[in-house]
Amino acid sequence: MKPKSKSRKSLPASRPALRACVIFSALWLAGCRQDMHVQPKYVPEDPSTFFADGRSARPPVEGTVARGQLRTDEFLYTGRINGVVEDLFPFPITSAELSRGRERYNIYCSPCHDYTGSGNGMIVQRGFPSPPSFHLERLRQAPAGHFFDVMTNGLGLMYSYASRVSPEDRWRIAAYIRALQFSAHGSTADVPESQSRALTGQP
Repeated sequence: MKPKSKSRKSLPASRPALRACVIFSALWLAGCRQDMHVQPKYVPEDPSTFFADGRSARPPVEGTVARGQLRTDEFLYTGRINGVVEDLFPFPITSAELSRGRERYNIYCSPCHDYTGSGNGMIVQRGFPSPPSFHLERLRQAPAGHFFDVMTNGLGLMYSYASRVSPEDRWRIAAYIRALQFSAHGSTADVPESQSRALTGQP
């Protein structure tokens, strides 16, 4: 005759622990599915009983400066020195800076000004009013800061590109515009001797 199994007698004692484990697991899983939907926060325009004026959205502390917006370099961010537009650049214009300026110009400027700066871009060919050519004498004589200022604040039918193009890239574009002007009105005398020989086919 086989001895009776003792495991069946231990089941009643294990049931409370099993139930507790199941309940705990269910609560734990439920807690993981909150996805932060319930938060101690105010949504926009919610009133507040904590502040006397009833506003939950508080104004910044006086003198607060947004990160990256201190802008102590007046010339870099305005193209002006003591309020005067200058024909200077706030950093050295290298070949790499010009390449970046060309890239940004082709993206943001060429649709109106075309790739040569003559003002016959693709949208002009489709009926939009033509902007002035960069090769006009008045714009050839304009300071570099003028082009930066126009990109920053807009002029005539051209709106501001300040929200689309960083200040540094606006200066690079201005430098590339100057390069376009030189390329259309320069001579071999303006080119270094080593490169002018290559342009003229001389050994």
